[in-house]
Amino acid sequence: MKNILYKILFILPAILLVLPAMAQPSAPPATPIDGGLSLLLAAGGVYGIKKIRDLRKSE
Repeated sequence: MKNILYKILFILPAILLVLPAMAQPSAPPATPIDGGLSLLLAAGGVYGIKKIRDLRKSE
């Protein structure tokens, strides 16, 4: 019985906190991806490749 009560006490506030967040307006239909995000993605890819090469070199 305590287990069910704990679940209800945890889930109910979570649902009540999420409902107002769902009422927010959505993004405009044509949201551009600017150069900064492209640079971050490219840097992440280069860093990942470097890590893989370093890992293979150490083996």
